[in-house]
Amino acid sequence: MSCEYPLPRRATPFVTAAAKGGAKPHESRIVLPPQAPGMRIGLFGGTFDPAHAAHRGACLLAMKRLGLDRVWWLVTPGNPLKDTRGLAPLEERVAAARVLAHHPRIDVSALEAQIGTHYSYETITYLVRRCPHVRFVWIMGADNLRSFHRWQRWRDTAALVPIAVIDRLGPSLYATGSVAGRALAYARLPESAAKALPQQSPPAWVYLHGLKSPLSSTALRAARALQGG
Repeated sequence: MSCEYPLPRRATPFVTAAAKGGAKPHESRIVLPPQAPGMRIGLFGGTFDPAHAAHRGACLLAMKRLGLDRVWWLVTPGNPLKDTRGLAPLEERVAAARVLAHHPRIDVSALEAQIGTHYSYETITYLVRRCPHVRFVWIMGADNLRSFHRWQRWRDTAALVPIAVIDRLGPSLYATGSVAGRALAYARLPESAAKALPQQSPPAWVYLHGLKSPLSSTALRAARALQGG
């Protein structure tokens, strides 16, 4: 469920004709998923290779417990913290994620590839600046909290938007005791106050229990590779 990735060589940031020659993409041409001032929107990043029911379940849980208006799935080109050899093409992952999500308030996007951001910090910074009146919340699985300290500018990322950590089978036992979990312990809200999270000034985060799915994209990808072999 991580959104940490370098832009792969085959991916090309979205540019207009006027932006060629090294200029930055024209933000007015970037189409964002539905949003409006005051909306509470969850951001859920990952390679989604493949998307599975636990991704959807985590977002529905966050949507309900945090009172979110929408959730955006940000399908990334890759993830440097994991082995991405054999990763399915971005277009295929986006299409499959849309089929799996199948919810009127979940939007699947390849935004990061369009704007050419390399890390979650850059993507969130872009969105916060582009939509200053939207209340964004970053959604991550408990396994990501465990490795959060390895993300590029993770402290700055936590200072950009509130974070919702979704319980997972296994990782919940050690995620809150991780480097980032301990460093950000002072900013943790009680689960009973989860609905207030989108209104909080970051850093602020909450740990949401209730989702104990054993599903893993890594495991599903390995099974797919075995079947293909």
